[in-house]
Amino acid sequence: MDKRTEEFYERLKEELRTTSDWPTLYLYKFIVPTDATKILAVENAFNNMGAVINTTQSRTGKFTSVSINVSMLSPEHVVAKYQEVSTIEGIISL
Repeated sequence: MDKRTEEFYERLKEELRTTSDWPTLYLYKFIVPTDATKILAVENAFNNMGAVINTTQSRTGKFTSVSINVSMLSPEHVVAKYQEVSTIEGIISL
């Protein structure tokens, strides 16, 4: 992981620590190329966590937004999930 990415995640963890009581319900938002395999990979990252997952395809159909509401234990767990899905080709975290 490069230094900029590492610093971003550290800032995110600190912000989450100061703005939320843990555990908390967290909303992840991702944009992925419309490809069933990639969408499924995002959904599978949150399997067995009681997540509520919504997908919406873009007007052109090239991209799909994936919103995931899930209870997370700590800022570290939130960041770990971002890092886990960051390996999916073409994913954008919002």
